[in-house]
Amino acid sequence: MQETHQKHLDESIQLELNLATLYTVFNDSFPEDEDFWWELAMEERGHAALLQQEKKHPQQSEFFPKNLLAKDLQSLIDTNARITQLISNYKEHAPSRGEALQTAHDLEMAAGESHFQHFLDSPTSSPAANIFKQLNQEDCDHAARILQYMQKNLTE
Repeated sequence: MQETHQKHLDESIQLELNLATLYTVFNDSFPEDEDFWWELAMEERGHAALLQQEKKHPQQSEFFPKNLLAKDLQSLIDTNARITQLISNYKEHAPSRGEALQTAHDLEMAAGESHFQHFLDSPTSSPAANIFKQLNQEDCDHAARILQYMQKNLTE
């Protein structure tokens, strides 16, 4: 596996795990929304597990989906640093419910996460892409789900 590809894979795995941790913090902070946050956290862990499988058992380059990982490594690094800081801050002082939802939406729109959704929505180009898409079939676009949840639950 190329070193650049390895770094992208590592940062992408970390992004998914960091989001799962943040959503778990939100799960613990908002009992009225715990099912929502728990589901998102589990899905992020599932995304990380898929990427970890690729790391453990790399596909030949012609089989690995070329558009699975975000191209901008620095953006992934920056987003991971931001999420790590938010986790630390929110463990100390929980955000408001609206702030938690807005933060999650903003992060889902960030490079790595929105890129993963674009991959899921793109035409399938390899056997590995088919596997990733089948395993994530039940995972809808997180950003859209968060926005829909905000609209439904913060305006009532």
